[in-house]
Amino acid sequence: MPSHRWYPLLGAMAGFLFILLFIGGAGQDARARMSIPHDEWVNADLRTDANPVSSLRLVTLRSGDHAVAALQRLGFSNSDARRMITAANASYQLKNIRAGQVFKRIDTPEGTDFYYNIDADQRLHLHRNAKQRDWHAEVTQRLVSVRQRIATGVIRGSLFASAERAGMDQRTTMNLVDIFAWDIDFARDMRSGDSFKVIYEERFDDNGRVLGSSILAARFVNQGRTFEAVRYQQKNGQVNYFTPDGKSLRKAYLKAPVKFSRISSRFTLRRKHPILGYTRAHRGVDYAAPMGTPIHAIGDGRIIFKGWKGGYGRFILIRHTNRLHATAYGHMSRYAHVKRGQFVKQGQIIGYVGMSGLATGPHLHFEFRVRGRAVNPLTIKHPPARPIARAERDRFMQQTAPLLGQLKQPSPDVTWG
Repeated sequence: MPSHRWYPLLGAMAGFLFILLFIGGAGQDARARMSIPHDEWVNADLRTDANPVSSLRLVTLRSGDHAVAALQRLGFSNSDARRMITAANASYQLKNIRAGQVFKRIDTPEGTDFYYNIDADQRLHLHRNAKQRDWHAEVTQRLVSVRQRIATGVIRGSLFASAERAGMDQRTTMNLVDIFAWDIDFARDMRSGDSFKVIYEERFDDNGRVLGSSILAARFVNQGRTFEAVRYQQKNGQVNYFTPDGKSLRKAYLKAPVKFSRISSRFTLRRKHPILGYTRAHRGVDYAAPMGTPIHAIGDGRIIFKGWKGGYGRFILIRHTNRLHATAYGHMSRYAHVKRGQFVKQGQIIGYVGMSGLATGPHLHFEFRVRGRAVNPLTIKHPPARPIARAERDRFMQQTAPLLGQLKQPSPDVTWG
């Protein structure tokens, strides 16, 4: 038995241990309360404090699906599904649904909501109050997020591979090619060591899917020559690309009718034919490319011949709008949806690379004719389209200055807007 004089000390120690246990228990409770789910990942249309979600159901539309069957898989009765379709008809007809899209159903104590994304910009919303039988339909705008990105790179191998290493997708790379297509022949002019810098916007829908991209400004250094472009919407609403001093990048003709190919034979007055064996003039340029590569009209004009033409195989001849120039396209594997007499626009696909006629491999035989006489298409220079109008020049300089300034700056991190 301890002496009576130790009792006060033992009591103090017991009290101290009790306080520690109490604090420890309270600490555990505090940590438990802080462990909450990360609800920032929940879709925005589900986060309604006034209407807590009872259930969420999704159905992916299959090939051959019709709305009634898909709505029944979502848990609606046959009669309910037909009432929903009738209610939606004034806003959007559900007979136009597409395979791969999603039907979404959300049930709350307040009622039931149904959603269908019509396209990138709009969605159909049907709502029924919990105390009512009728459905109310409306088409609402989908939330679109915009992210601005800057990509820089040096060409090592192909442009596509170099752009992919810089973070660009194929659509944006093709847009870059289209912007400089009047000045750079990407089949002939590309060199290892060329470089690019691209400022572009990516647009995302409310499901996080990329809707597309738009290049705002770009620089391409090709064989030591620097080409710059900036996007500008004119007062009349047209959007085009211009040089920093307001000159249009657009010209009467594209530099090449086939993207990302190589020249296998040039314009010459003496060439040994690879099949016939004798020497004769080759009055065009051959672009070697994989079978099925799209062929583009290099300028606006009318198709005056479409059909089989001897050694040229499947052949198209376009007379351009100034009526002095014509371009010819041979050895096609097939035609696009064009016909004789049709007017085609610059860049429009008119056919696909093949080896019809006398050809040892898939390629496009391309000719440029002036007053009916074939000339070397690689040496032709074409004047640009009209520059920015003088009355609009101050507006152009004011709007494009920030983008051109970004081209000169080191690349920042990705920003969201």
